[in-house]
Amino acid sequence: MLLSLSIWMPIVSGLILLALGRDDQAKTVRWLALVAAIASFAVTLPLITGFKVDTAAMQFVENFYWIERFNIHYHLGVDGISMWFVPLTAFITIIVVLAAWEVIENRVNQYMGAFLVLSGLMVGVFSALDGMLFYVFFEATLIPMYIIIGVWGGPRRVYAAFKFFLYTLAGSLLMLIALIYLYLKSGGSFDIQTWHKLPLPIDAQTLLFFAFFAAFSVKVPMWPVHTWLPDAHVEAPTGGSVVLAAIMLKLGAYGFLRFSMPIAPDAAREYAWFIIALSLIAVVYIGLVALVQKDMKKLVAYSSIAHMGFVTLGFFIFNELGVSGALVQMISHGFVSGAMFLSIGVLYDRVHSREISAYGGVVNTMPKFAAFALLFAMANCGLPATGGFVGEWMVILGTVKYSFWLGAIAATALVFGAAYTLWMYKRVYFGAVTNDNVRGLTDINGREFLMLAVLAVAVLWMGVYPKPFTDVMHVSVTELLKHVAVSKLQ
Repeated sequence: MLLSLSIWMPIVSGLILLALGRDDQAKTVRWLALVAAIASFAVTLPLITGFKVDTAAMQFVENFYWIERFNIHYHLGVDGISMWFVPLTAFITIIVVLAAWEVIENRVNQYMGAFLVLSGLMVGVFSALDGMLFYVFFEATLIPMYIIIGVWGGPRRVYAAFKFFLYTLAGSLLMLIALIYLYLKSGGSFDIQTWHKLPLPIDAQTLLFFAFFAAFSVKVPMWPVHTWLPDAHVEAPTGGSVVLAAIMLKLGAYGFLRFSMPIAPDAAREYAWFIIALSLIAVVYIGLVALVQKDMKKLVAYSSIAHMGFVTLGFFIFNELGVSGALVQMISHGFVSGAMFLSIGVLYDRVHSREISAYGGVVNTMPKFAAFALLFAMANCGLPATGGFVGEWMVILGTVKYSFWLGAIAATALVFGAAYTLWMYKRVYFGAVTNDNVRGLTDINGREFLMLAVLAVAVLWMGVYPKPFTDVMHVSVTELLKHVAVSKLQ
Protein backbone atom coordinates (compact mmCIF):
# COMPACT_ATOMS: atom_id res chain seq x y z
CA MET A 1 0.00 0.00 0.00
CA LEU A 2 3.05 2.31 0.07
CA LEU A 3 2.53 3.58 -3.46
CA SER A 4 -1.17 4.17 -2.91
CA LEU A 5 -0.37 6.13 0.25
CA SER A 6 2.27 8.14 -1.68
CA ILE A 7 -0.39 9.04 -4.26
CA TRP A 8 -3.53 9.52 -2.21
CA MET A 9 -2.21 11.04 1.01
CA PRO A 10 -1.23 14.34 -0.68
CA ILE A 11 -4.33 14.32 -2.92
CA VAL A 12 -6.76 13.83 -0.01
CA SER A 13 -4.83 16.38 2.10
CA GLY A 14 -5.03 18.87 -0.77
CA LEU A 15 -8.78 18.36 -1.17
CA ILE A 16 -9.27 18.90 2.59
CA LEU A 17 -7.33 22.18 2.36
CA LEU A 18 -9.45 23.25 -0.60
CA ALA A 19 -12.56 22.67 1.51
CA LEU A 20 -11.34 25.03 4.27
CA GLY A 21 -11.84 27.95 1.92
CA ARG A 22 -11.19 31.09 4.04
CA ASP A 23 -8.16 33.39 4.04
CA ASP A 24 -8.54 34.11 7.76
CA GLN A 25 -7.38 30.51 8.32
CA ALA A 26 -4.17 31.05 6.31
CA LYS A 27 -1.81 30.32 9.19
CA THR A 28 -3.55 27.02 9.98
CA VAL A 29 -3.61 26.10 6.30
CA ARG A 30 0.15 26.65 5.94
CA TRP A 31 0.93 24.39 8.89
CA LEU A 32 -1.53 21.73 7.73
CA ALA A 33 0.01 21.82 4.24
CA LEU A 34 3.53 21.47 5.67
CA VAL A 35 2.51 18.54 7.90
CA ALA A 36 0.74 16.85 4.95
CA ALA A 37 3.79 17.36 2.69
CA ILE A 38 6.22 15.99 5.30
CA ALA A 39 3.93 13.00 6.02
CA SER A 40 3.64 12.30 2.27
CA PHE A 41 7.44 12.35 1.97
CA ALA A 42 7.83 10.10 5.03
CA VAL A 43 5.59 7.52 3.37
CA THR A 44 7.99 7.32 0.39
CA LEU A 45 11.09 6.60 2.53
CA PRO A 46 10.32 2.85 2.95
CA LEU A 47 10.44 2.63 -0.87
CA ILE A 48 14.12 3.60 -0.68
CA THR A 49 15.03 1.40 2.29
CA GLY A 50 13.03 -1.61 1.08
CA PHE A 51 14.01 -1.49 -2.60
CA LYS A 52 15.89 -4.56 -3.89
CA VAL A 53 18.66 -3.39 -6.24
CA ASP A 54 19.45 -6.85 -7.67
CA THR A 55 16.26 -7.30 -9.71
CA ALA A 56 14.63 -5.55 -12.66
CA ALA A 57 11.14 -6.74 -11.62
CA MET A 58 8.49 -4.28 -10.50
CA GLN A 59 8.39 -3.85 -6.73
CA PHE A 60 5.74 -2.67 -4.23
CA VAL A 61 3.13 -3.88 -6.74
CA GLU A 62 -0.60 -3.26 -6.22
CA ASN A 63 -3.04 -4.66 -8.75
CA PHE A 64 -6.83 -4.91 -8.75
CA TYR A 65 -9.71 -4.08 -11.08
CA TRP A 66 -10.66 -0.46 -11.56
CA ILE A 67 -13.09 -0.65 -14.54
CA GLU A 68 -13.69 -4.37 -15.01
CA ARG A 69 -15.74 -4.07 -18.19
CA PHE A 70 -12.77 -2.67 -20.13
CA ASN A 71 -10.14 -4.66 -18.22
CA ILE A 72 -8.67 -1.47 -16.76
CA HIS A 73 -6.68 -2.09 -13.59
CA TYR A 74 -5.49 0.03 -10.71
CA HIS A 75 -1.99 -1.36 -11.22
CA LEU A 76 0.97 0.28 -9.50
CA GLY A 77 4.65 -0.61 -9.15
CA VAL A 78 8.14 0.86 -9.41
CA ASP A 79 11.46 -0.43 -10.73
CA GLY A 80 14.96 1.03 -10.74
CA ILE A 81 13.98 3.50 -13.47
CA SER A 82 11.00 5.03 -11.66
CA MET A 83 11.69 4.53 -7.95
CA TRP A 84 13.72 7.68 -7.20
CA PHE A 85 11.12 9.98 -8.76
CA VAL A 86 8.52 9.13 -6.12
CA PRO A 87 10.49 10.47 -3.11
CA LEU A 88 11.89 13.31 -5.27
CA THR A 89 8.34 14.50 -6.04
CA ALA A 90 7.32 14.39 -2.37
CA PHE A 91 10.54 16.15 -1.32
CA ILE A 92 10.09 19.02 -3.78
CA THR A 93 6.52 19.50 -2.51
CA ILE A 94 7.86 20.24 0.99
CA ILE A 95 10.21 22.86 -0.49
CA VAL A 96 7.34 24.46 -2.45
CA VAL A 97 5.15 24.72 0.66
CA LEU A 98 8.02 26.40 2.56
CA ALA A 99 8.73 28.74 -0.36
CA ALA A 100 5.13 30.03 -0.34
CA TRP A 101 4.97 30.52 3.44
CA GLU A 102 5.06 34.33 3.50
CA VAL A 103 4.69 35.12 -0.20
CA ILE A 104 1.20 33.77 -0.95
CA GLU A 105 -1.38 35.80 0.97
CA ASN A 106 -4.55 35.30 -1.07
CA ARG A 107 -6.38 31.98 -1.48
CA VAL A 108 -3.67 30.23 0.52
CA ASN A 109 -5.76 27.08 0.95
CA GLN A 110 -6.30 26.76 -2.80
CA TYR A 111 -2.62 27.34 -3.57
CA MET A 112 -1.39 24.75 -1.07
CA GLY A 113 -4.19 22.34 -1.97
CA ALA A 114 -3.37 22.56 -5.70
CA PHE A 115 0.30 21.69 -5.08
CA LEU A 116 -0.53 18.74 -2.82
CA VAL A 117 -3.00 17.34 -5.37
CA LEU A 118 -0.44 17.86 -8.14
CA SER A 119 2.20 16.03 -6.09
CA GLY A 120 0.00 12.94 -5.71
CA LEU A 121 -0.91 12.93 -9.41
CA MET A 122 2.74 13.10 -10.48
CA VAL A 123 3.62 10.18 -8.19
CA GLY A 124 0.75 8.34 -9.91
CA VAL A 125 2.38 8.90 -13.32
CA PHE A 126 5.68 7.39 -12.13
CA SER A 127 3.89 4.43 -10.48
CA ALA A 128 1.18 3.47 -13.01
CA LEU A 129 1.57 0.12 -14.79
CA ASP A 130 -1.81 0.27 -16.53
CA GLY A 131 -1.92 2.33 -19.74
CA MET A 132 -5.26 4.00 -19.02
CA LEU A 133 -4.34 4.71 -15.40
CA PHE A 134 -1.10 6.30 -16.65
CA TYR A 135 -3.05 8.44 -19.12
CA VAL A 136 -5.51 9.63 -16.45
CA PHE A 137 -2.71 10.65 -14.08
CA PHE A 138 -0.63 12.15 -16.92
CA GLU A 139 -3.50 14.37 -18.11
CA ALA A 140 -4.80 15.18 -14.63
CA THR A 141 -1.49 16.87 -13.75
CA LEU A 142 -2.39 19.61 -16.25
CA ILE A 143 -5.37 20.81 -14.20
CA PRO A 144 -3.67 21.94 -10.95
CA MET A 145 -0.68 23.41 -12.84
CA TYR A 146 -3.05 25.29 -15.18
CA ILE A 147 -4.80 26.75 -12.11
CA ILE A 148 -1.50 27.57 -10.36
CA ILE A 149 -0.20 29.54 -13.37
CA GLY A 150 -3.58 31.08 -14.24
CA VAL A 151 -4.50 32.29 -10.73
CA TRP A 152 -1.19 33.14 -9.00
CA GLY A 153 0.95 33.95 -12.03
CA GLY A 154 2.23 37.21 -13.50
CA PRO A 155 0.54 39.80 -15.77
CA ARG A 156 0.33 37.44 -18.80
CA ARG A 157 -0.65 34.42 -16.70
CA VAL A 158 -3.84 33.55 -18.62
CA TYR A 159 -1.97 33.47 -21.96
CA ALA A 160 0.83 31.35 -20.45
CA ALA A 161 -1.63 28.94 -18.78
CA PHE A 162 -3.60 28.43 -22.01
CA LYS A 163 -0.44 27.90 -24.05
CA PHE A 164 0.86 25.36 -21.52
CA PHE A 165 -2.48 23.52 -21.47
CA LEU A 166 -3.07 23.45 -25.24
CA TYR A 167 0.46 22.37 -26.18
CA THR A 168 0.53 19.50 -23.71
CA LEU A 169 -3.05 18.38 -24.32
CA ALA A 170 -2.68 18.29 -28.14
CA GLY A 171 0.26 15.88 -28.00
CA SER A 172 -1.45 13.65 -25.45
CA LEU A 173 -4.48 13.05 -27.67
CA LEU A 174 -2.25 11.18 -30.15
CA MET A 175 -0.96 9.10 -27.24
CA LEU A 176 -4.55 8.18 -26.32
CA ILE A 177 -5.09 6.84 -29.86
CA ALA A 178 -1.88 4.79 -29.51
CA LEU A 179 -3.06 3.36 -26.17
CA ILE A 180 -6.41 2.33 -27.66
CA TYR A 181 -4.63 0.67 -30.60
CA LEU A 182 -2.40 -1.30 -28.21
CA TYR A 183 -5.46 -2.27 -26.14
CA LEU A 184 -7.17 -3.74 -29.22
CA LYS A 185 -3.98 -5.33 -30.58
CA SER A 186 -3.22 -7.07 -27.26
CA GLY A 187 -6.68 -8.62 -27.04
CA GLY A 188 -8.14 -6.16 -24.56
CA SER A 189 -5.34 -5.41 -22.11
CA PHE A 190 -4.09 -2.07 -20.82
CA ASP A 191 -1.18 -3.72 -19.00
CA ILE A 192 2.00 -1.85 -19.97
CA GLN A 193 4.24 -4.87 -19.37
CA THR A 194 2.06 -6.96 -21.70
CA TRP A 195 2.49 -4.26 -24.35
CA HIS A 196 6.27 -4.53 -23.94
CA LYS A 197 6.10 -8.14 -25.21
CA LEU A 198 3.59 -7.51 -28.01
CA PRO A 199 5.02 -8.25 -31.50
CA LEU A 200 4.30 -5.39 -33.92
CA PRO A 201 5.06 -4.71 -37.61
CA ILE A 202 7.43 -1.85 -38.37
CA ASP A 203 4.66 0.41 -39.75
CA ALA A 204 2.65 0.09 -36.53
CA GLN A 205 5.78 0.62 -34.44
CA THR A 206 6.64 3.77 -36.38
CA LEU A 207 3.16 5.26 -35.92
CA LEU A 208 3.16 4.34 -32.22
CA PHE A 209 6.64 5.78 -31.73
CA PHE A 210 5.66 9.15 -33.19
CA ALA A 211 2.32 9.19 -31.36
CA PHE A 212 4.19 8.77 -28.07
CA PHE A 213 6.83 11.23 -29.28
CA ALA A 214 4.10 13.86 -29.79
CA ALA A 215 3.01 13.54 -26.15
CA PHE A 216 6.38 13.19 -24.47
CA SER A 217 8.47 15.63 -26.54
CA VAL A 218 6.12 18.50 -25.67
CA LYS A 219 6.29 17.64 -22.00
CA VAL A 220 10.12 17.43 -21.88
CA PRO A 221 10.05 19.88 -23.84
CA MET A 222 12.23 19.16 -26.86
CA TRP A 223 13.12 21.65 -29.57
CA PRO A 224 11.07 22.91 -31.50
CA VAL A 225 7.97 22.33 -29.29
CA HIS A 226 9.60 24.08 -26.33
CA THR A 227 8.13 27.56 -26.72
CA TRP A 228 5.44 27.12 -24.06
CA LEU A 229 8.00 26.55 -21.30
CA PRO A 230 9.70 30.00 -21.04
CA ASP A 231 6.25 31.67 -21.01
CA ALA A 232 4.97 29.28 -18.35
CA HIS A 233 8.06 29.77 -16.18
CA VAL A 234 8.08 33.56 -16.44
CA GLU A 235 4.40 33.89 -15.51
CA ALA A 236 4.19 31.08 -12.93
CA PRO A 237 4.66 31.81 -9.22
CA THR A 238 7.97 30.58 -7.77
CA GLY A 239 6.47 27.30 -6.54
CA GLY A 240 4.96 26.64 -9.97
CA SER A 241 8.33 27.14 -11.67
CA VAL A 242 10.05 24.85 -9.16
CA VAL A 243 7.60 21.96 -9.68
CA LEU A 244 7.48 22.49 -13.43
CA ALA A 245 11.26 22.30 -13.80
CA ALA A 246 12.01 19.77 -11.06
CA ILE A 247 9.27 17.19 -11.73
CA MET A 248 6.79 17.91 -14.55
CA LEU A 249 9.40 17.97 -17.33
CA LYS A 250 10.53 14.53 -16.13
CA LEU A 251 7.09 13.03 -16.85
CA GLY A 252 7.75 13.32 -20.59
CA ALA A 253 11.28 11.93 -20.37
CA TYR A 254 10.03 9.04 -18.23
CA GLY A 255 7.41 8.25 -20.89
CA PHE A 256 10.14 7.57 -23.46
CA LEU A 257 11.60 4.84 -21.22
CA ARG A 258 8.28 3.29 -20.23
CA PHE A 259 6.48 3.45 -23.60
CA SER A 260 8.40 4.57 -26.71
CA MET A 261 11.55 2.43 -26.36
CA PRO A 262 10.20 -0.90 -25.02
CA ILE A 263 6.90 -0.95 -26.99
CA ALA A 264 8.40 0.11 -30.35
CA PRO A 265 12.09 -0.90 -30.10
CA ASP A 266 12.66 -1.31 -33.86
CA ALA A 267 11.21 2.14 -34.58
CA ALA A 268 13.17 3.58 -31.63
CA ARG A 269 16.43 2.29 -33.10
CA GLU A 270 15.52 3.38 -36.61
CA TYR A 271 14.60 6.94 -35.61
CA ALA A 272 17.20 7.37 -32.88
CA TRP A 273 19.12 9.72 -35.20
CA PHE A 274 16.07 12.02 -35.25
CA ILE A 275 15.85 12.26 -31.44
CA ILE A 276 19.64 12.66 -31.15
CA ALA A 277 19.56 15.52 -33.69
CA LEU A 278 16.75 17.35 -31.84
CA SER A 279 18.55 16.78 -28.52
CA LEU A 280 21.83 18.25 -29.80
CA ILE A 281 19.98 21.26 -31.24
CA ALA A 282 18.43 21.79 -27.79
CA VAL A 283 21.81 21.44 -26.09
CA VAL A 284 23.66 23.87 -28.40
CA TYR A 285 21.09 26.28 -29.85
CA ILE A 286 19.02 26.73 -26.68
CA GLY A 287 22.27 27.28 -24.75
CA LEU A 288 23.03 30.17 -27.08
CA VAL A 289 19.47 31.51 -26.67
CA ALA A 290 19.95 31.47 -22.87
CA LEU A 291 23.06 33.66 -23.28
CA VAL A 292 21.06 36.65 -24.56
CA GLN A 293 18.24 36.60 -21.98
CA LYS A 294 17.67 39.69 -19.84
CA ASP A 295 15.12 38.03 -17.54
CA MET A 296 16.62 35.65 -14.93
CA LYS A 297 13.65 33.28 -15.02
CA LYS A 298 13.74 33.05 -18.80
CA LEU A 299 17.46 32.33 -18.70
CA VAL A 300 16.99 29.44 -16.25
CA ALA A 301 13.96 28.21 -18.23
CA TYR A 302 16.06 27.95 -21.41
CA SER A 303 18.81 26.36 -19.33
CA SER A 304 16.30 23.66 -18.31
CA ILE A 305 15.50 22.91 -21.95
CA ALA A 306 19.23 22.55 -22.71
CA HIS A 307 19.74 20.24 -19.73
CA MET A 308 16.75 18.10 -20.68
CA GLY A 309 18.34 17.79 -24.14
CA PHE A 310 21.05 15.78 -22.39
CA VAL A 311 18.38 13.45 -21.03
CA THR A 312 16.83 12.57 -24.40
CA LEU A 313 20.30 12.33 -25.95
CA GLY A 314 21.36 9.83 -23.26
CA PHE A 315 18.27 7.67 -23.81
CA PHE A 316 18.68 7.24 -27.56
CA ILE A 317 22.37 6.39 -27.78
CA PHE A 318 21.33 2.99 -26.33
CA ASN A 319 24.21 2.30 -23.98
CA GLU A 320 24.17 1.95 -20.22
CA LEU A 321 26.34 4.99 -19.53
CA GLY A 322 24.00 7.15 -21.57
CA VAL A 323 20.69 5.91 -20.13
CA SER A 324 21.93 5.80 -16.52
CA GLY A 325 23.53 9.23 -16.95
CA ALA A 326 20.27 10.61 -18.32
CA LEU A 327 18.35 9.26 -15.31
CA VAL A 328 20.92 10.74 -12.90
CA GLN A 329 20.63 14.02 -14.82
CA MET A 330 16.83 13.95 -14.39
CA ILE A 331 17.15 13.58 -10.61
CA SER A 332 19.97 16.11 -10.16
CA HIS A 333 18.22 18.60 -12.46
CA GLY A 334 15.24 18.32 -10.10
CA PHE A 335 17.38 19.62 -7.25
CA VAL A 336 19.47 22.14 -9.21
CA SER A 337 16.75 23.75 -11.33
CA GLY A 338 14.41 23.86 -8.34
CA ALA A 339 17.14 25.64 -6.34
CA MET A 340 17.83 28.09 -9.19
CA PHE A 341 14.16 29.11 -9.43
CA LEU A 342 13.90 29.39 -5.64
CA SER A 343 16.92 31.71 -5.62
CA ILE A 344 15.27 33.92 -8.23
CA GLY A 345 12.08 33.82 -6.13
CA VAL A 346 13.97 35.03 -3.03
CA LEU A 347 15.17 38.10 -4.97
CA TYR A 348 11.81 38.69 -6.66
CA ASP A 349 9.96 38.65 -3.33
CA ARG A 350 12.15 41.54 -2.17
CA VAL A 351 12.62 43.66 -5.31
CA HIS A 352 9.67 42.54 -7.51
CA SER A 353 11.81 42.37 -10.64
CA ARG A 354 13.36 39.46 -12.53
CA GLU A 355 15.42 41.69 -14.83
CA ILE A 356 19.17 41.13 -14.48
CA SER A 357 19.72 44.89 -14.94
CA ALA A 358 17.67 45.62 -11.77
CA TYR A 359 20.39 44.05 -9.62
CA GLY A 360 24.11 44.30 -9.01
CA GLY A 361 26.23 43.87 -5.90
CA VAL A 362 23.72 41.64 -4.08
CA VAL A 363 26.64 39.85 -2.34
CA ASN A 364 27.25 43.05 -0.31
CA THR A 365 23.79 43.02 1.27
CA MET A 366 22.91 39.29 1.18
CA PRO A 367 26.20 37.37 1.71
CA LYS A 368 24.62 34.14 3.03
CA PHE A 369 22.15 34.01 0.17
CA ALA A 370 24.87 34.81 -2.41
CA ALA A 371 26.89 31.82 -1.15
CA PHE A 372 23.95 29.46 -1.72
CA ALA A 373 23.22 31.01 -5.12
CA LEU A 374 26.88 30.51 -6.13
CA LEU A 375 26.73 26.79 -5.24
CA PHE A 376 23.56 26.33 -7.30
CA ALA A 377 25.00 28.34 -10.20
CA MET A 378 28.11 26.13 -10.18
CA ALA A 379 25.92 23.00 -10.14
CA ASN A 380 23.97 24.41 -13.10
CA CYS A 381 27.31 24.77 -14.95
CA GLY A 382 28.16 21.12 -14.22
CA LEU A 383 30.98 21.72 -11.72
CA PRO A 384 32.55 18.43 -10.47
CA ALA A 385 31.39 17.38 -6.96
CA THR A 386 27.94 18.86 -7.59
CA GLY A 387 24.83 17.02 -8.79
CA GLY A 388 24.90 18.86 -12.12
CA PHE A 389 28.18 17.20 -13.13
CA VAL A 390 27.56 13.46 -12.71
CA GLY A 391 24.67 12.95 -15.12
CA GLU A 392 26.02 15.24 -17.84
CA TRP A 393 29.47 13.64 -17.65
CA MET A 394 28.00 10.13 -17.94
CA VAL A 395 25.89 11.17 -20.95
CA ILE A 396 28.92 12.79 -22.63
CA LEU A 397 31.01 9.64 -22.03
CA GLY A 398 28.18 7.46 -23.38
CA THR A 399 27.83 9.72 -26.43
CA VAL A 400 31.59 9.61 -27.12
CA LYS A 401 31.32 5.81 -26.98
CA TYR A 402 28.49 6.04 -29.54
CA SER A 403 30.19 8.69 -31.73
CA PHE A 404 33.16 10.89 -30.87
CA TRP A 405 31.92 13.88 -32.86
CA LEU A 406 28.44 13.79 -31.33
CA GLY A 407 30.10 13.61 -27.91
CA ALA A 408 32.21 16.63 -28.77
CA ILE A 409 29.11 18.62 -29.77
CA ALA A 410 27.33 17.58 -26.56
CA ALA A 411 30.33 18.67 -24.48
CA THR A 412 29.97 22.26 -25.76
CA ALA A 413 26.93 22.49 -23.46
CA LEU A 414 29.27 22.62 -20.48
CA VAL A 415 30.93 25.71 -22.00
CA PHE A 416 27.62 27.42 -22.81
CA GLY A 417 26.19 26.46 -19.41
CA ALA A 418 29.15 28.08 -17.65
CA ALA A 419 28.89 31.14 -19.90
CA TYR A 420 25.23 32.02 -19.35
CA THR A 421 25.05 30.97 -15.67
CA LEU A 422 28.23 32.68 -14.49
CA TRP A 423 27.57 35.81 -16.56
CA MET A 424 24.16 36.11 -14.91
CA TYR A 425 25.70 35.52 -11.47
CA LYS A 426 28.39 38.14 -12.07
CA ARG A 427 25.90 40.82 -13.11
CA VAL A 428 23.41 40.12 -10.32
CA TYR A 429 25.68 39.41 -7.33
CA PHE A 430 29.18 40.82 -7.86
CA GLY A 431 30.50 44.37 -8.02
CA ALA A 432 29.39 47.48 -6.16
CA VAL A 433 25.77 47.99 -5.07
CA THR A 434 24.07 49.55 -8.09
CA ASN A 435 20.77 50.96 -6.73
CA ASP A 436 18.70 51.67 -3.63
CA ASN A 437 16.64 48.49 -4.04
CA VAL A 438 19.75 46.34 -3.68
CA ARG A 439 21.09 48.57 -0.91
CA GLY A 440 17.94 47.95 1.13
CA LEU A 441 17.94 44.15 0.78
CA THR A 442 17.96 41.98 3.89
CA ASP A 443 19.64 38.58 3.96
CA ILE A 444 17.66 35.34 4.03
CA ASN A 445 15.65 34.47 7.12
CA GLY A 446 15.64 31.11 8.95
CA ARG A 447 12.91 29.58 6.75
CA GLU A 448 14.70 30.53 3.51
CA PHE A 449 18.04 29.36 4.92
CA LEU A 450 16.56 25.94 5.81
CA MET A 451 14.98 25.58 2.37
CA LEU A 452 18.18 26.41 0.49
CA ALA A 453 20.42 24.45 2.88
CA VAL A 454 18.42 21.23 2.35
CA LEU A 455 18.71 21.64 -1.43
CA ALA A 456 22.43 22.44 -1.10
CA VAL A 457 22.96 19.17 0.81
CA ALA A 458 21.06 17.25 -1.89
CA VAL A 459 23.10 18.86 -4.70
CA LEU A 460 26.41 18.09 -3.00
CA TRP A 461 25.34 14.56 -1.98
CA MET A 462 24.50 13.68 -5.58
CA GLY A 463 27.80 15.15 -6.76
CA VAL A 464 30.05 13.50 -4.18
CA TYR A 465 28.29 10.15 -3.72
CA PRO A 466 25.94 9.24 -6.61
CA LYS A 467 26.31 5.47 -5.97
CA PRO A 468 22.92 4.99 -4.22
CA PHE A 469 21.20 6.42 -7.30
CA THR A 470 23.16 4.48 -9.92
CA ASP A 471 22.93 1.20 -7.94
CA VAL A 472 19.13 1.38 -7.90
CA MET A 473 18.81 1.96 -11.64
CA HIS A 474 21.64 -0.31 -12.90
CA VAL A 475 19.77 -3.65 -13.26
CA SER A 476 16.58 -2.07 -14.67
CA VAL A 477 18.55 -0.05 -17.24
CA THR A 478 20.50 -3.15 -18.33
CA GLU A 479 17.25 -5.09 -18.72
CA LEU A 480 15.64 -2.27 -20.72
CA LEU A 481 18.61 -2.09 -23.11
CA LYS A 482 18.53 -5.88 -23.61
CA HIS A 483 14.80 -5.62 -24.39
CA VAL A 484 15.26 -2.74 -26.87
CA ALA A 485 18.08 -4.61 -28.66
CA VAL A 486 15.71 -7.48 -29.62
CA SER A 487 13.45 -7.02 -32.65
CA LYS A 488 9.65 -7.27 -32.17
CA LEU A 489 8.83 -7.47 -35.87
CA GLN A 490 6.13 -10.02 -36.72
